[in-house]
Parts: sequence; structure tokens; C-alpha cells
Amino acid sequence: MTISEQVNDLVAKCDEMKKCKFIFAPTKIKDILKSIVNGPELYQLFELATQDFNYPEMRQRCLINGYGTAKTQIVLPQDIGDRLAFIFCLLVDFDSNETAFTEFLQQYFPECESFAASYRAFCTVIIDNFSRSILQVFSEDLKDEEQEKAESEGNAAKAELLTVLNLSISRELQYIADSKLIPEDEKEGGRRILNRLSEAIKAENKDLIDALICGYNYFVLYYKCVSEEVGSLIKTIAEYEEVL
Repeated sequence: MTISEQVNDLVAKCDEMKKCKFIFAPTKIKDILKSIVNGPELYQLFELATQDFNYPEMRQRCLINGYGTAKTQIVLPQDIGDRLAFIFCLLVDFDSNETAFTEFLQQYFPECESFAASYRAFCTVIIDNFSRSILQVFSEDLKDEEQEKAESEGNAAKAELLTVLNLSISRELQYIADSKLIPEDEKEGGRRILNRLSEAIKAENKDLIDALICGYNYFVLYYKCVSEEVGSLIKTIAEYEEVL
């Protein structure tokens, strides 16, 4: 799996949890943890993030119980590594039943009118932050992969167009050789233009390509020997120039 496939899978699992009903939350939490375990780069990230992470201490700092005038609330760590480690450990606690999920919602989202509302608030505070943090950590990797993908697709399209162009030029050369409309001593001029056009296409020289196709157009019009291939050749050249 590529990094983008791993990240997209994890973000998708987070989105599924945000959209599902409260009753399915334990299954969705398990799916999120499985996604991390199954992704080599994700697994390595959380292994490093939790290596020297003091979860009990961070839990006390992040999960604020309302005593007196204090308000019960969750304050996530500012540091992105600590934030990921904390949320990961919290999800592991839910999955292992170390922390009862229902009781957690009641305790830290007490102002909500129902479990469903508490669950939505939990997803906004915890799951949204988790998926955004993941995307932030891997933003450069995702950008690089997208660029590589675009370049790869561009190269594949270019290679396909080159094949078509080589075939068109080959047919056009044969057309000149067989033409009864072009004097034999003038056919060499057309062949030279097409051979130079083939070289310019390989060299990706757009200015020279345009000049040569214009010259060849003039050549065939002058001798009134426009083949069925010329229109396709000009169209394919235009498509080829778009991917250069």
C-alpha cells in the first residue's frame, strides 16, 4: 500500500465513524485501529509517537473534570505528535474496555440532550481532530505521490500519442511515395519535412513542430495531395503538445 492509500483508508474509517449511529461506534473504533496496524507508515508513525508518551499524565491534563466552577471539557494537546498519541491511546482504551465509551460520553459531553448528540460532539472533538492531524502529518508525502501519479499518467499519455504519431508519419511517408500527384523530384521535400517533424516531436520542440506541420500543410495543398491521414496527424500533434 502506498502512503496515500494508507492515509485515505484511515480517513475513510474516521468518516465512517462520524456518519454511523452511536451503537456501531465500538466496531468503527476497531476498524480505525485495524487500519493503523495494517498500514506500515501509519503503524510506524504511532509507534514513534507513543514511544516516550506518558498517557496517564496526558490524560489527566486533557480530560478536565468539572469541580466547583470548573467546566468539564476535553483539551487536546497542541503538539501534533502528542495529540495523535493521546487520541490513539484513548481509542485503544475504548477498544479494550479500559474506558467505557458510554460513560465517557456521559462524563465529558454532559450538556448534550442524548447519547446521539454526545456521540456527534465526541466525533467533532476527537475523530475530526484525529483525521485532520493525520492529513497534516502526511501532507508532503501525499503531495509528492499526487505529483508522481500525475507525471506517470502524463508520461503514459505521451507515450501513447508518440506511438500514434510515428504510425501517422510512417503512413504519410508511404502516401508521398505512392502519390501520382507529386512529381518524383519533389517528393524528397515532403519526406524531409516529415522526417524533421518526427525528430522535433521526439525532441519535444513545440515551435519547430508547429513550423514543420505548417510547412507540410503548405506542401500537400500546393500539390493537391491531401491524404486521409493528415487531419488525424494534425489533431494528434495538438493533443501531444498539450501534454508536453
